Amino acid sequence: MRRRPLLFAFAAAAATPRLRAAELTARPLEFPGDFGAHPRQRIEWWYLTGHLSATGAQDEADPRFGFQVTFFRARTPVNPAHPSRFAASQLLFAHVALTDLAGARMRHDQRIARTGFGLAEFALPDTRLSLRDWALQRSGPAQSSRYDAKVRSPGAGFSLELQCRTTQPVFLQGEQGWSRKGPQPEQASLYYSQPHLEVHGSVHIDARQVVVQGLAWLDHEWTDSLLDAPAVGWDWIGMNLLDGSALMAFRLRRADGQAHYAGGSFRRPGAQPRVDASDSVHFKPLRWWTSPHSAARYPVHWAVQTASGAFEVKALLDDQELDSRASTGAIYWEGLSELLDAAGKRIGLGYLEMTGYAAALRL
Repeated sequence: MRRRPLLFAFAAAAATPRLRAAELTARPLEFPGDFGAHPRQRIEWWYLTGHLSATGAQDEADPRFGFQVTFFRARTPVNPAHPSRFAASQLLFAHVALTDLAGARMRHDQRIARTGFGLAEFALPDTRLSLRDWALQRSGPAQSSRYDAKVRSPGAGFSLELQCRTTQPVFLQGEQGWSRKGPQPEQASLYYSQPHLEVHGSVHIDARQVVVQGLAWLDHEWTDSLLDAPAVGWDWIGMNLLDGSALMAFRLRRADGQAHYAGGSFRRPGAQPRVDASDSVHFKPLRWWTSPHSAARYPVHWAVQTASGAFEVKALLDDQELDSRASTGAIYWEGLSELLDAAGKRIGLGYLEMTGYAAALRL
């Protein structure tokens, strides 16, 4: 973390009149333009998660690693036309994590910087994100994307070099990309996913190199208003099913643990997505785990009911908690999990995210 430049940036922000973000409205998503950044919106993220097996492994559906590479962009109240080079109108955050199932350990790292000065950059025409030597970049035609992710984290003892290629069309979440996140009309985001990304590359861990392949899921979402006042956090899943289907489901959660709002979608290969109404998605905890790091309690085994069926979601490692207080200010759980059918058979793999358990999340 380079804290001194950030102190200058925040000082400049405090002395600058506030600038309101542009109002977000439902509209058709257009590619490749919407692969890029949307700096007029208050917050935006690109979430790349997946599972990896050693190339040549007998069972590629039995993963060795889970990984997360996430970039967040946040607009500050500072006017982009401010004359000071230290005035931070945009900030970039990044989180990376590697779950080593054989070693029963998750490693993670984080960064934050204001944009510019060669430290942190994003692009409007396409996905091109960098935070010092961490990078996520898209290339190729809109209908056939390649994402390159490069991360080096010597302090956490790992690095990733991954190439992810699309095997399916873009998955528009909600109503053609307009994803409701609460009972009020303005509580929504523009949101698409890239499920079933075919991954090849390498993992360096403790000075060992492992050539890997696997599957990934990318989410790209931007919004001005995400959490309604009663909500303290959310539970979310993004699952690549073994038959090529894709499942996304979420719920916003109140302080009493009950759902405030929910939603989701399901898409079979070659078919149109089925969008779930809020009252058709239900999350029920089946087993809890208490973090020895934060003392927060997380449900690491869920029953999830959607309009597309009943499932169970089970963490493949309990301790996948991330402490991001040095960047986004939150402690949350994000980890590799399996999707089970009613008979307890594994039918998919993906990521489970849970926020607001250590403390109420405020965006």
